[in-house]
Amino acid sequence: MNYAIRPAVRSDAATIYRFVCELAAFEKALEKVETTEEGLAEAVFGSGSVTDALIAEIDGKPAGFALYYFTFSTWQGRNGIYLEDLYVSPEFRGAGLGKALMRAVADVAVEKTCGRMEWSVLDWNVDAIRVYDGVGGKPQSEWIRYRLEDETLAVFAGR
Repeated sequence: MNYAIRPAVRSDAATIYRFVCELAAFEKALEKVETTEEGLAEAVFGSGSVTDALIAEIDGKPAGFALYYFTFSTWQGRNGIYLEDLYVSPEFRGAGLGKALMRAVADVAVEKTCGRMEWSVLDWNVDAIRVYDGVGGKPQSEWIRYRLEDETLAVFAGR
């Protein structure tokens, strides 16, 4: 397989949006996608963005992407990277492209002297869990992830 991984640019917004929708459909949550192609373009490539993305191509055709942002650890006193989305189109799966995208994000983390790289996975996605275990990732079972969103977030904020 002849692949290349490159930094995403604004003209990739349509491709990223397509991948986000494909990922949401895979995760059985397509109806939860609220953004648009334009919304993603601004969020990822607009001024003040804290998000970056990589595009994987096979023979020049977009095959997958990784989207990440920088976090901070007070304990380490340095940044980390949170891998928000990792997706490979079904026809390109099983050839190591997801692992290559993860490695490319890890390379960014090392280059920027980040102390950690983190991500989440749905508990039923056994194929992804197998990859994550295979690269040396460790589940953080002692932490419970919480979320405020939509109306609950607004109510809590007092709006």
